Amino acid sequence: MTLIDIRNMTKVYRMGDNEFKALDSVDLQINQGEYVAIIGPSGSGKSTLMNMLGCLDVPTSGTYVLNDQDVSKMNETQLAKARNKNIGFIFQRYNLMGRTSALRNVELPARYAGMGSRERTKQAREALNAVGLSDKINNKPGELSGGQQQRVAIARALVNNPSILLADEPTGALDSKTGKEVLDLFEQLHRERGITIIVVTHDPTIARRARRIISIKDGHIESDIANVSANATGAPHLNGAAVAMPELVPAH
Repeated sequence: MTLIDIRNMTKVYRMGDNEFKALDSVDLQINQGEYVAIIGPSGSGKSTLMNMLGCLDVPTSGTYVLNDQDVSKMNETQLAKARNKNIGFIFQRYNLMGRTSALRNVELPARYAGMGSRERTKQAREALNAVGLSDKINNKPGELSGGQQQRVAIARALVNNPSILLADEPTGALDSKTGKEVLDLFEQLHRERGITIIVVTHDPTIARRARRIISIKDGHIESDIANVSANATGAPHLNGAAVAMPELVPAH
């Protein structure tokens, strides 16, 4: 089932009399349950594409259909509803509220969705349990390690049972060992829940963990390949080290 269907998407930023095409006639389809990495250097357009995928912005032209809804022409209120319903965000810097417990941090998207107090607490506890933090529900972020804080952020992204987990450089603030643990958790969630995971990164060692790797350059999709070497437990994560990409074959 096609979850994301982008056709001829262009995003133009205007600065005075100058125009800059951050995305140029992009076509992209992602099916429900895929694990996808979007990779590219700084200035490639990957962050703009992430904003489009996350319903944080709308294209200048072209269409974006998410879960059978055309979100490309939505206003801010409609985009906010689409985000809250469909997408769980995971950021490099966690974006947790420092004076609030892990449980209350995780509850926040459910509160915005209008979920009742008892139900959102239940959902938040289940999400924290899913990321292995059932014993840390009352801890504040400052009482947790970086890896634990990112797990809280992942639980927060899961609490509304979204269609997509959208992760922006999710291991960028972590050491290599902790980063591998977070990526292992993504593997587990993908395997056990069948959730669609999209990781946006500049690092090929992180992209190697995905089943499909989309490379973007100068606002265009440069390649879209199936990663036949990805595995759920043993793929290496060598932060900052140059390693060869695995054998790849064209995606169908």
